[in-house]
Amino acid sequence: MENKRLDSLDILRGFDLFLLVTFHPVAMALIRAVDHPLGNLAGTQLRHAEWEGFVTWDLIMPLFMFMAGVAIPFSFSRFPGQPGTGVYRRIFKRVFLLFLLGMFCADNLLSLNTDKISFYSNTLQAIAVGYLIASLLVLHFGLRGQIAGFFLLLATYWALMKFVSAGGFGGGDYSPDHNLAEYVDRAVLGRFRDKAILENGVLNFGSYRYTWIVSSLNFGATTLSGVFAGQILKGSHAPTRKTGLLIVTGIAMILAGLAWSLEMPVIKKIWTSSMTLFSSGICFLLMAAFYYFIDCQKHGRRLAWLTIYGKNSIVAYMLYQIVSFSCITDSFLHGLNPIMGKYYVVLMKAGNAFLLFGILWLLYREKKFLKV
Repeated sequence: MENKRLDSLDILRGFDLFLLVTFHPVAMALIRAVDHPLGNLAGTQLRHAEWEGFVTWDLIMPLFMFMAGVAIPFSFSRFPGQPGTGVYRRIFKRVFLLFLLGMFCADNLLSLNTDKISFYSNTLQAIAVGYLIASLLVLHFGLRGQIAGFFLLLATYWALMKFVSAGGFGGGDYSPDHNLAEYVDRAVLGRFRDKAILENGVLNFGSYRYTWIVSSLNFGATTLSGVFAGQILKGSHAPTRKTGLLIVTGIAMILAGLAWSLEMPVIKKIWTSSMTLFSSGICFLLMAAFYYFIDCQKHGRRLAWLTIYGKNSIVAYMLYQIVSFSCITDSFLHGLNPIMGKYYVVLMKAGNAFLLFGILWLLYREKKFLKV
């Protein structure tokens, strides 16, 4: 397949960002305002699972990583032959910038308070690590080696969590307070772990239970699953054949994840291997649907507006994380507060989303895209 940009990838990426920065805040505000049992039930799908299990909202972050992987075979085709310094420079520059931007998004650098700096705690940083692992495997191994690397990452994570124990953590314990990934993050990151507070010389980690260091193995596996999808899409098969391969692979991954969950629970917060397979399988199915209807059937015209989010996904994410649009929105709409009552917050969230989209639209119109 020629190395042209996939419209389906841009639109799927835009769809993911739209859910995060527009649909989610408005929908959750509306659900709280209405306060109806059916709405509250739907709201459970828009909140991360407390621990075990998987809900719709748990797919947002894996889908980000998956799409970063899909793009790798296309971007690396510009560097044929043996990898040179140029491609390594590109990889490490991107990893560094994503890590730095992640620290801005986590409000570490903007606070100018060294006591609140956390080193590894953001989606962009997880994407950076996953991208690094997947990129190095793609550069130095063929497809068989990449597949072997994928299963090795999953198996290494499982073996560490299953058989290694330290300080009362691990040894097959997947509970929030006693799994090995939690122990490693506390031991390595210490005061620089997100939400960690030093009180009277004692570190208090609060209720924060997301893990990053051991989970990095499966960040790599998630991104590598996207690489496999990208290789299918970049291949020479007919479009319907590519769609079929994506669907079959996705179903196989979902079933494998469910089977593995009988031994290792599906837990997004610590990114278990079963969760990695299950979520990657759903990503494959989404990629298949978007590719078939947009690139094959040319039905993407009505969804083309999503590329405004998709082509500036990092800008959209950072604006959502860093900028408070509420002061602007409230300045223009505060007169409606007494009239709208509890629904005023819904209007505010919609106004914030409109302002963010307006900025992205202006950048899109001027063809200004942030590349890292």
